[in-house]
Amino acid sequence: MLTDHLLHWLQIKLVADRRPDDAAAQDTVDFFAQVLQEEHGVDIEALSYRVEENVIHVYYVQAGQRKWHMFSRDAAEQLWRAVETEPRYGQ
Repeated sequence: MLTDHLLHWLQIKLVADRRPDDAAAQDTVDFFAQVLQEEHGVDIEALSYRVEENVIHVYYVQAGQRKWHMFSRDAAEQLWRAVETEPRYGQ
């Protein structure tokens, strides 16, 4: 469940970072950050990610310990690709 929530946060965070004027995307980032905080005890101030060639690392603090999880870049960017190819979302 934590892994799923981290992936959902990462997917929408990638969209929000690439579309800074998209208020709905930012609201969704905030929602998933709140879920991570309330359900998994993640310090949302410490949430970050790093993009590499084939993977994206998500860094977080849980119960005072710094942790990370790795996702395939393809899976992490799936939502971004869907948004970009869907005309109703516009630019």
